[in-house]
Amino acid sequence: METSNKVTIMVETTVNKPVAEVWKYWTEPQHITGWSFASDEWHAPKAENDLRDGGRFLTRMEAKDGSFGFDFSGKYDEVKTNEYIAYTLDDGRKVTITFVGLENETRVVETFEAEATNPVEMQEAGWQAFMDNFKRYSEAQN
Repeated sequence: METSNKVTIMVETTVNKPVAEVWKYWTEPQHITGWSFASDEWHAPKAENDLRDGGRFLTRMEAKDGSFGFDFSGKYDEVKTNEYIAYTLDDGRKVTITFVGLENETRVVETFEAEATNPVEMQEAGWQAFMDNFKRYSEAQN
């Protein structure tokens, strides 16, 4: 029997916007496609989001040069509007996102179970790049 030690990674950012706006940018498909990629060489041409306990989500991520793409998808385990999201990715890994409103800014903390293929440091850097892109996108919205 195989034993696996799951490594949990945490990334975070503080967005200079109120929590209700940050929640909208994180959860609405028209906004997800504006930030859900790690670098300018990538984009998210499609996002679907049934934001409720038991609902499913899918974000299509592709290299702009067409060389590679994948679906990031899973099912919501728990959703508390403007506060908390927990979901399970289709590969079985668990993810949580906490939104903490602090007057006119919002701290977003995401924890996720690392996968076994890539080094933990690489995964942390990649997920932090998404978080940094989310902050830039959110703060640029009017």
